[in-house]
Amino acid sequence: MSTRPTRRRKTAAGSDEAALRQRILGAAFSAFTELGYSRTSTLEIATRARVSKRELYALVGNKLDMLVTCIRDRSERFPLPADLPDSTDREMLRAVLTRFGERFLKEVTDPDVVETFRIAIAEAIRAPEVARALEELGRERGRSVLRGALARAREGALLSGEPDEMARQFFVLLWGDLIMNLLLRTVKPPTGAEIARRSAEAASALLVLHPARGVARKDG
Repeated sequence: MSTRPTRRRKTAAGSDEAALRQRILGAAFSAFTELGYSRTSTLEIATRARVSKRELYALVGNKLDMLVTCIRDRSERFPLPADLPDSTDREMLRAVLTRFGERFLKEVTDPDVVETFRIAIAEAIRAPEVARALEELGRERGRSVLRGALARAREGALLSGEPDEMARQFFVLLWGDLIMNLLLRTVKPPTGAEIARRSAEAASALLVLHPARGVARKDG
């Protein structure tokens, strides 16, 4: 007996379920953006998604599960590499840092990601778990990748300094006051050219701050 019709039905059911789940998450993110995390009820989300609360809990989970999933989905939209290539000289290291900066800056300045930051800031007191989820699923992922590359570069005597501090400095150099201005809606998201410029300047500045091991830094 052929099982193809059954398999087709299962595939169709799975596709319908995935589409419904995405509809719920879209409704949830829209509600969080407009009303805030604390003021958004599961009933509000279910109403916007045109599903029952039972379907909502079965497909996605509770309200926190929904927000964490929204954060994860936006984080995975711009996948960073699990590791950065090892650099054999400082010019290669500059290029690696520049490419990483471009990818990371493109991710964190995406309008949906900026909106997620706004939600986390607004709900920091009432729902600190939101900020923790954003930190673990978003920002820490990028920092971890960068720290690893800088640690290996230091082992290769390409630069001097502590990886944690160098990673912190790189991000400060990379975005400056851009994120604050985006949160305040006083500037538009950066263009590709601006992202490339910021990334190249941040990479060059970090190498000036941290010369190769054994080479004295020249200030001024």
